[in-house]
Amino acid sequence: MTALAPISLAGENLPGLIDRAATMLASAKTAAEVLEAREAAGLAYDVAKRAARLKNAKAAHDDLVAAAHRAQADALEIEAAAKRRLADEYDAAQERGEVVGAHNGARKRVDDDNAIVTSADLGLRRDQIHDARLIRDAEAAEPGIVRRTLDERLERGEEPTRAAVRRAAEDRLERSLD
Repeated sequence: MTALAPISLAGENLPGLIDRAATMLASAKTAAEVLEAREAAGLAYDVAKRAARLKNAKAAHDDLVAAAHRAQADALEIEAAAKRRLADEYDAAQERGEVVGAHNGARKRVDDDNAIVTSADLGLRRDQIHDARLIRDAEAAEPGIVRRTLDERLERGEEPTRAAVRRAAEDRLERSLD
């Protein structure tokens, strides 16, 4: 009885496996060699099927990452709008004397010995207020800058980030000063 020869995959790609199976079948002189060619063809089929599954999985992964990036961009756009509104509300409250910055030293008093609310009382840090104003002012100087920044990153396949939005706003305001 003829023993089946082991099929080595070392250094072979899919087209090489297919060519090898075709060559084995074309040169087969015995039933055992035909079976061997069939096994080689089966192996090539299995490798091709796995390659297709991996490609599909990678495509699904890429689609999933792209969808996640689009969701991030949408969330960042909403967050930027909220920051603009926060900056407007905070500045208006300051103008009305309803809130003072936490860095203003001693707390001011109003009627009935009540202290005026500080940004810290509202749970806001100075850097958050500054960032909100930065986004608001950049958007006022160039309407749509936040969405364009996010869309540009999506087009390049990059993750949309808060840092990218902040850099775009800083760059826009810096151009205003020049």
